[in-house]
Amino acid sequence: VQLQACGGGLVQAGGLLRLSCKAAGRTFSNFNVGWFRQSPGKERESVARISSGFGITSYVDSVEGRFFISRDNAKNTVYLQMNTLKPEDTGVYYCAADSGPWSPTRDIYTYWGQGTQVTVSS
Repeated sequence: VQLQACGGGLVQAGGLLRLSCKAAGRTFSNFNVGWFRQSPGKERESVARISSGFGITSYVDSVEGRFFISRDNAKNTVYLQMNTLKPEDTGVYYCAADSGPWSPTRDIYTYWGQGTQVTVSS
């Protein structure tokens, strides 16, 4: 499956952005999807996950209550709504997909999209 991430940009602290991850090539509804970010000088971290099927979600503590992951299987797209953005949210955001078993902490993904830059100014 090919993944295309978009929606990044420059925003002031407190602002919002919505990232999109569009898939092509396979039945996207069968895949768990995750959003990751890599901030300058830091390791890549998982931000949010959504399962196939029921769309169960999980988030890293630092974004809980501010970020929301959702999916529209008819459009083969997963979204990451990012509200009340903070400078520490700055980074390159990647989406990834996998058809393996779901777990709120499982971060094994087979397919990766290119990143989209998110910059939050203070």
